[in-house]
Amino acid sequence: MSTGLDIRTEDVVYRKDDSGELLARLYLPDGDGTFPGVVSVHGGRWVSQTRLTNEVIDATLARAGIVVIAIDFRMPPAVKYPEPVADINFAIRWLKHRAAAFKLNESLVGGLGTSSGGHQTMLNAMRPRDPRYASMALPGSDDDAELAYVVACWPVLDPLARYAMAKQKNMERHIQSHDAYWPDEAAMGEGNPQLILERGEPALLPPILLIQGTGDKIVPPEMSRRFADAYRARGGSAVLKLFDGQPHTFITKDPAAVASREAIDIVAAFILEQAERIGAARSTTAAAETTSLLPPP
Repeated sequence: MSTGLDIRTEDVVYRKDDSGELLARLYLPDGDGTFPGVVSVHGGRWVSQTRLTNEVIDATLARAGIVVIAIDFRMPPAVKYPEPVADINFAIRWLKHRAAAFKLNESLVGGLGTSSGGHQTMLNAMRPRDPRYASMALPGSDDDAELAYVVACWPVLDPLARYAMAKQKNMERHIQSHDAYWPDEAAMGEGNPQLILERGEPALLPPILLIQGTGDKIVPPEMSRRFADAYRARGGSAVLKLFDGQPHTFITKDPAAVASREAIDIVAAFILEQAERIGAARSTTAAAETTSLLPPP
């Protein structure tokens, strides 16, 4: 899928306050015109890893003609939910506000999250204007954090169910991570994309692509299946791509594998297809508006 565009990378500070600086790595394709873009949110059980975790995915997407901003955000023990989600919300707005500088089409900004990053990305997609998530002002900007599409790879879309699974299977590291990130089990139920859908709560439903290995022991494939079914039942578009026998984080774990290369190509194709669809819809709307302004024959 990669078109082989040259890219350049740049580390920038996207937010700075009394608690310190938050860095982002920009992956910028070299080419004419404007590009779609994604905010890339790493996993790590909500408590570890960095903006470089998904580098193999991010760089490949940039070579396919997609601007990528991979972000660091605050994590436990410094903060708990919902503060990390608010950092991601801020980063989405930051990227939109600077779209022109990165040859980015502001209307084509989506999200990409892996594992716990998929959870946090999906919360922002469904609740971009939640006052807790959008709590930090971005001076000079009236952009919101609405996402045009989402790619979620092996995502934790039902944290409460995963917590129960972790306790049942004595997954001590994951239990500790849940306890570090979430204030309590009630919060796991509130900030829960699966239960938001099942409870019928107000939510935006941009088109989503789910990437999941059937051999995943950390996030069971059934979680992605249930979410895709619930998303469609609420009227959203959800594509689930299953990769036979692949484990958790299979793309970054073995990027040269056939399944990993196929998965990245599917991700790039999905983003570019969404960009084309949105661009065509905007052109049709603009043409209709122009026609309506013409004088009658």
